[in-house]
Amino acid sequence: MRMIIAIRYYRSKKPIMSLSQFLKLAQPNFKENDPHSVNILAYCLMPTHIHLLLKEIEENGISKFINNTFNSYARYFNLKHKRKGPLWEGKSKKIKINSDEQLLHTTRYIHLNPVTAYLVNKPEDWPYSSYREYMNDIDAEDRICKYSNEIDMGREQYMKFAEYQIPYQRELAKIKARMKIT
Repeated sequence: MRMIIAIRYYRSKKPIMSLSQFLKLAQPNFKENDPHSVNILAYCLMPTHIHLLLKEIEENGISKFINNTFNSYARYFNLKHKRKGPLWEGKSKKIKINSDEQLLHTTRYIHLNPVTAYLVNKPEDWPYSSYREYMNDIDAEDRICKYSNEIDMGREQYMKFAEYQIPYQRELAKIKARMKIT
């Protein structure tokens, strides 16, 4: 998926060319040792929105990353679909994480989003999130996230932590939806 490729490419501190040019190379290669402007701790691409949990490595790193990634994808999408204009409405929500506990719960919220929306029944069935990275179901060279220094929880423990909350998160989503209607 092009958005995941953009996320992976633009986390680099100084991309040397546009993503389109990079992908035209005969053998495009992501250099994992390149310095990054952000560390991606978790992500989930949904049909109508995107969740990104980012750690800023350099000043204005998050702003640069978001700008480059979303502008690149918008250009790609608009060219592909012969359209113009922005793809997203409204402003993004930015939340500062203040504790390890909040960080952990935020990763769970992000990973359970497709389950909460009834797109899949298990988070590992959604291919557009970092959950499978947390479950070690992705080869090392295909990983996008760098969370090992931030989250100290093994695969089994994280899976139990996340999946235990599925019924609660689904019920909470129903309550929030009813509150918006009235």
